[in-house]
Amino acid sequence: MEDLFRSYWWLLFPLAWFVSAGFSSLMSYRRQKDALNLIKYYADKGQEPPAAVLDILGRPASVEDHMWGTSTSGSTSGSSSNPWSTFGLFVVLCGGFVGAHYYTGMDGGTGAFLIVAFVMGAMAIWSLINALTSRRGRDRDR
Repeated sequence: MEDLFRSYWWLLFPLAWFVSAGFSSLMSYRRQKDALNLIKYYADKGQEPPAAVLDILGRPASVEDHMWGTSTSGSTSGSSSNPWSTFGLFVVLCGGFVGAHYYTGMDGGTGAFLIVAFVMGAMAIWSLINALTSRRGRDRDR
């Protein structure tokens, strides 16, 4: 059993993501259900529900939109994601994995860290392209 954990410890990260996504989905469901119950309460009393309650139902309920702070309308939901900070993060991660491969040999000479560094480098390039083509800063100036 110990050998199994030692060989597949990295599976804890995707499993944690699945649990987190499931919990987020459950909370989104509960939020939508509570908003519908509140609208039903206002309808029974013959009153118009507040706009904030109707806004809750208008928001997308998908897990990806909630976790990444985006919506289908292009607005953000409270998250201040900056493409330049994402670029910096992936550059640092790429450099860290390259350094870990060359200076520590933690991957046992298999080159696994170089593959991860390559993927992080590709993500850094993708983030750089997003940062350069982002219209977020330009739209605020108008």
